Amino acid sequence: MTVTTQKITFEEFLAYDDGTDGLYELENGILIAMPAESEVNRRIAMFLVATFLKLGLTFERLSMKTELAVSSTRVSVRVPDLVLLSEEGVIALDSATRSLILLDMPPPLLVVEVVSPGQETRDYRYKRSEYAARGIAEYWIIDPNKQQITILEWVEGFYETTVYRDDELIVSPLLTRLGIKTFSLPAKQLLQAR
Repeated sequence: MTVTTQKITFEEFLAYDDGTDGLYELENGILIAMPAESEVNRRIAMFLVATFLKLGLTFERLSMKTELAVSSTRVSVRVPDLVLLSEEGVIALDSATRSLILLDMPPPLLVVEVVSPGQETRDYRYKRSEYAARGIAEYWIIDPNKQQITILEWVEGFYETTVYRDDELIVSPLLTRLGIKTFSLPAKQLLQAR
């Protein structure tokens, strides 16, 4: 839901406070209120965090609802469901007063979006190009409505796409490069968060 009809600057976004705990994205100068998270989406994100922790990723490298500055027509800010930070990214955020990854900071290695109803175009189209421009190595789109997981891997300047459904085992080239060889999760197990 659009909050402002007049475009605001990135600095105005940073100073914006409506007195609530609401989350907002900035999309080319337009302030957009994030819809309340569904229980399904919250469970999927939490299940993925727990899975990553079991695989040996450290908790400081995983972050939920961290704001991420991206380049678009203007500087925009997205709020992914989950990010996996590089060691340099953890260090860059250590002294931050706000959980916001700025354009001059290392990008996350992995960004995960759990698609909410009515947000499909933003997750599949707009965020894809913004995350590509940011140089994010891997972008996961988990879509409970379509019952599929799309993994986009950054290869030679473009995202290569692989879609997983049902009992297909999710393959993450990034996790393999990080030395996590035991990652083998059926798509439907993640989609059902069980």
